[in-house]
Amino acid sequence: MNIKALRSDYIYRKVAEAPLEEKVELFRSEMLAPFMRKWDIQQIPFKADEPTGFDVLMLNNMMNRSPDQITSQIESEIELISSEVFWANCHDAVRKSVFSFIEHGIKLPVSEYLFTIQLGNPASRSLMLSEGYSGDGGIPGYILCTLVPNEYTLPRVKAALAHECNHNVRYQFIDWDPTVTLGELIVSEGLAENYATFMYGQELLGPWVARTSESTLNQHIKPVLKEQLQVTGFDKITPYLYGDEIAKLQNFEPAHMPYCAGYACGYYLIRHYLRKTGKTIFEATITPADNILNEVKDFWDEDTLLNG
Repeated sequence: MNIKALRSDYIYRKVAEAPLEEKVELFRSEMLAPFMRKWDIQQIPFKADEPTGFDVLMLNNMMNRSPDQITSQIESEIELISSEVFWANCHDAVRKSVFSFIEHGIKLPVSEYLFTIQLGNPASRSLMLSEGYSGDGGIPGYILCTLVPNEYTLPRVKAALAHECNHNVRYQFIDWDPTVTLGELIVSEGLAENYATFMYGQELLGPWVARTSESTLNQHIKPVLKEQLQVTGFDKITPYLYGDEIAKLQNFEPAHMPYCAGYACGYYLIRHYLRKTGKTIFEATITPADNILNEVKDFWDEDTLLNG
């Protein structure tokens, strides 16, 4: 098992010192190129034919610091992700999260893992809706975490990495289908956040779950999502999974849903599944969504107690 960190702090400093005209290609080659296989799998162009075309750089700039923003003016941000202790702790979180599955008898097909921590853009409304941190771990072998570094986000990096590692393991066993359903994504996010809290404690429950009240979950979210589990297409899924505000930011039609409705619903659905079946979070992580959903049909019609 080989787990490698891409030291983004080194790259940010190099880009900060580079002339403006060199920043974009330097950033693309050093920060984004190591994840080339991930972009290829996702069919995201590494470099668009047109300057305004969609590619990995445009994707990066949606929530992360763009190359032109990486100057000496953000040195204090870079410094917050530069210590050896910080990177050792991140490496330990990834190693611990991945190895826990092996220790529980699950043989992982993927043995090479690359991860990094990127500086989030404080001006990104999508990122700030999640209180300044997020992640991306759905492509096996590749894990990214984004954060605006501060006293709130830095202690949560380990839980965010565990969340993404759970996705990383799941999709080594569950084939990603272009016609993925809302049900699969609700289950997937529920598994990932249950895993994060299993590994690092309930106090690090992400805002995508913690901000949902009991009444909102039971009276508004569950009755709607129960009828939408087979919905496909990200334009249709996004409003239910992420909520109306993020849907609007992506120019999708809202569905009258609160922030990260699908995440919150998934978290409590998986908690219900684990209690009902006695399965471990490790077993559940590699279980098809349909199997899980078939076991928890009672979840939709019973009030969920957030602290129960």
